[in-house]
Parts: sequence; structure tokens; C-alpha cells
Amino acid sequence: MAKAHTALDEMDAEGKFKRTEAGFRNTIKAGGRFKPEAGRYHLYVALACPWAAGTLAALKYKGLEGAIGYSVVHPTWNPTKPDDSEDAHTGWHFKNPGDEPLTNALGHGSFDCDDALIPDTINGAKTVRDLYELANDQTGKYTTPILWCKKEKTIVSNESLDILKIFDSAFDEFAQHPKRKLFKDDEMKEAEELNEYIYPTVNNGVYRCGFAKTQKAYEEAHTQLFASLERLESHLEEKNANRIPFLTGQDLTWIDLRLYMTLVRFDPVYITYFKTSQKRIADFPHLLKFVRKCYSIPEIKASTNIKHIKMHYFTAHPSLNTYGIIPVSNGPALE
Repeated sequence: MAKAHTALDEMDAEGKFKRTEAGFRNTIKAGGRFKPEAGRYHLYVALACPWAAGTLAALKYKGLEGAIGYSVVHPTWNPTKPDDSEDAHTGWHFKNPGDEPLTNALGHGSFDCDDALIPDTINGAKTVRDLYELANDQTGKYTTPILWCKKEKTIVSNESLDILKIFDSAFDEFAQHPKRKLFKDDEMKEAEELNEYIYPTVNNGVYRCGFAKTQKAYEEAHTQLFASLERLESHLEEKNANRIPFLTGQDLTWIDLRLYMTLVRFDPVYITYFKTSQKRIADFPHLLKFVRKCYSIPEIKASTNIKHIKMHYFTAHPSLNTYGIIPVSNGPALE
């Protein structure tokens, strides 16, 4: 099994952040190993994580709460093997609302256990790492989201895009909104073309800026990020001129959801923490309008927790923010 690690350890020789692929890539389909059944699966998420929050938004958008349960971790990372002096890994913990506040991994700060937390009532795990070890993980990277099979006691998938696809179609017989589709055949070509630059330079680009360990790596990522934001501003300006509110059409799709989850974190966190400081999203009128349009969808709003977002980023990586001081600003008003 690989040594326990986090995204901060995923660097190449030039100091560039290199995200590793998800270790569990199963799907759910009729006739397969994992069949679509109400009550069989459970979603584990961090509201702070854009990838995980996106899957929770999709679950809610499709109306699958009656078929698939979910748990929400505390946003602050703490040691996952505190009794092992040779294991320095820190990660996600499950807590109950009202539990004693956490400090960061160095003992600084006081970060409350609020009502948004939902402990693991399925496996009784104390950490997300516990779940990966229960599933015999070999990767050593303990991320959210996790789509869990209660029947086999294992991870179906920890790849957010795969989980979005599963929620979009596999459980329609149990969904309150089966006709809502995030993956639309007639818009897929345009969405995939957008994703060719949105994922590497925006979704992942903010992390390439924030986790860079050389000036060259940071400036390369920063240049690409803002070129893409300018490109998206122009794209949305053209769409809005034709009365099209989203990236590819009249309704929310997967590409909108993934872009939104990055942009809503941009001004409250990334411009400071990841040094993506050339411009704010508030300085891009069409990008800001897009963020507000997405937020106006009740299920998206319900999956957006600015408190958890800020608390995670500013408390989870002491090497980047030793004392866990959280900036006051929440970014532009979302409604």
C-alpha cells in the first residue's frame, strides 16, 4: 500500500502540482456488480471540497435523498493516526454537531462543530481514512467524495465526475426529478470542448497556483488560469446576449456545476490562499452573473457552505497558514 499522503505531496521535480487519479472507478448499473438499489449506497462528502460538494448538489438536484444517504465531515484536517509518531498524515474527521471545537494540526485556533456536520452512522468511522482502509485502499490518498456500498462494505467510486454520471441516470426510478439531466446528449460536444480547458486551467488550475513550490510553476498556472477566465467571460457574454444563462444551454449541466464549485470559492479563498490575485470573480460581470444564477437553484444553494469552505482551506494546511487565521470576507453577495 502506498504511503498516506495528501494533495500537498503531489509535486513533480519542477515544483508543479500533479493531481493523482482516483483509485476507485466502479459504476452502478442494472445487471452489474453494483446494482441501482434504494438504501444500498451512502455518499461521504466535505462541503468545503468543490468535487465533493458537486456530487452532493447532484444528489439533491435529482431528488435522491430518499434513496441515498450522506455524511458530512468537519472541514479542519487533523492527524488520522495520532498515536503513531511515524505517521504524519492529516485528513478529514467525522464529528457530531456540538462536539468540542477542533484546532488545526499544530494546535492553533478553535473551529466549531456546527449543525452542518453529519457523522458516519453506516460504518462508525472516525475518519475518512478509516473508510479507505476498510475498503482495502492501495493508493494512500484519502479524499472525498466517496460513494460507498453498504452491502459489500467497500468504495464504489471516489471520482467525482463518475459519481455525477451515476446520479444523473442510474437511480432515475428512485429520483424525485428523473427528467432533470446534467448530461445532455445534444450539449455534450460543447461541454466536453469547454472542459478541455476548464478542468486543467480553472478547476485544477487554482490548485496548481496554490500548491506550486516554485515561482515558475506558479506563474505558469496563474497565467493559464486568468487566460481561461477571460475566455469564459467572453463565452458567457455571448451566451447571455442570446438569452442563454448557462455555459451550453438553458438548464444547469455538469460543466456548469463543476465551474460554479470553483468560482464560488474564488473570491472568499483562492485570491488570498492560492494567490490567484490578478482579478476577482467580482471583476468579471458575466462570471459573477453565472455564479449567482447557479446559486439561485435551491439544491445548489443547499450544497454551498461558505463557512465550511473558508474554514477548511485556511485551517487544513499549516504549512500554508500556520495559525489558522480565517479572513473575514465571504466574497461577493450570491443573491
